[in-house]
Amino acid sequence: MMSAINLDNYFERIGYEGTPTPTLDTLRILHEKHTEAIPFENLNPLLALPVKLDLQSLEDKMIQNQRGGYCFEQNLLFRNVLQQIGFEVKGLAARVRWNKSEEEMTPRGHMLLLVQVEGRSYIADVGFGGSTLSAPMLLEPDMVQQTPHEPYRLVQKEEEYLLQIQIKEEWKALYQFGLQEHYQPDYELTSWYLSHHPESHFVNDLIAARTAPGRRYVLSGNTFKIHHLEGPTEEQTLETANELRIVLENEFKLALPNVEKLRSTLKQKTGHQETVL
Repeated sequence: MMSAINLDNYFERIGYEGTPTPTLDTLRILHEKHTEAIPFENLNPLLALPVKLDLQSLEDKMIQNQRGGYCFEQNLLFRNVLQQIGFEVKGLAARVRWNKSEEEMTPRGHMLLLVQVEGRSYIADVGFGGSTLSAPMLLEPDMVQQTPHEPYRLVQKEEEYLLQIQIKEEWKALYQFGLQEHYQPDYELTSWYLSHHPESHFVNDLIAARTAPGRRYVLSGNTFKIHHLEGPTEEQTLETANELRIVLENEFKLALPNVEKLRSTLKQKTGHQETVL
């Protein structure tokens, strides 16, 4: 029997009030609400805390404790929700192409989902940081697909697909993936590497992202940006640990972990040696 999270608690967390049935409308609503309510964030690897991918730990962290997570946490949780509702879902893996040259080979370090709904195949992904999808995408190449945020498209690459996002009239590659199913041990291994390797950006950089209607919130280090879909980007340098903490709590809706290392880490990310948080 498949392990299961408490769907009522999950629906309350993301603000979903409908009747869950395995339809495209349900998938779209859940996808959008998940990315608005449960932020992408990497505080656990940054603070040298374990990143646990078992279902109970994911539920405790992201639902009960009002935290977020990175791609493996986000999409494993979302996969379980969809499966409980009755969707046919399998996990995939992708090579990240964001800000990479076409010649550079990257590992399959990202998780996404393939969902069968109403006789068609869709890509779902609630865990790609500042450019994460806010809606599922039909698995159909060379077709511009609108979302509540930016347009996306898939480009066929032999037996694989390249996901691109349109930013200011330019198409930028996000990641490349095939349709071979991946499993929990695959994700456990990759997640452990990304959360422990001394050169991993998840270990070294403070990252957070969340969608909202008409905008995206993105935090990198102590640089906080609000990307407005119909206007300019607001950018703010957070100069104290207090400012950083307030943004994480208020704009990213995070209940921060109560660990001593959080204080020193936030100071380090701002370069400010204040003593009060």
